[in-house]
Amino acid sequence: MNQKTDPMSLALAQAHAAAARGEVPIGAVLVKDGAVISVAGNRTRELNDPTAHAEILVIREACQILADERLTGCDLFVTLEPCTMCAAAVSFARIRRLYYGAQDIKGGGVENGARFFTQPTCHHAPEVYSGFGEAESEALLKEFFKAKRL
Repeated sequence: MNQKTDPMSLALAQAHAAAARGEVPIGAVLVKDGAVISVAGNRTRELNDPTAHAEILVIREACQILADERLTGCDLFVTLEPCTMCAAAVSFARIRRLYYGAQDIKGGGVENGARFFTQPTCHHAPEVYSGFGEAESEALLKEFFKAKRL
């Protein structure tokens, strides 16, 4: 895959687009068998929907496209560590692998916070890989929130 089709590059592009819409700059891409199935950036403000996180949006779209509630064999790329809600959705969708950029010390639900996948009530835990596009993801988030404080 080249940079234009690299899933994390696509997720970062979605994060930039979310920031341009005034949304928290988080992007996600869902891939199956090397093919991009769905892409999204946060749309919570635009849709007036607190569940319209990038991860939830790509999962919803992929389920529609694949006509299946389970995304077995799919991989999710996201620019920020998913929150607990999104981690639960990843688990319920049976996503195979989760790749994310920056850690979310305050609101993360994977390696920080609730650590959803390690809970005894979690029925499916994906393979988790962090640090992909981490520097750009962190910089984009810091820039976005710094501008909000001005």
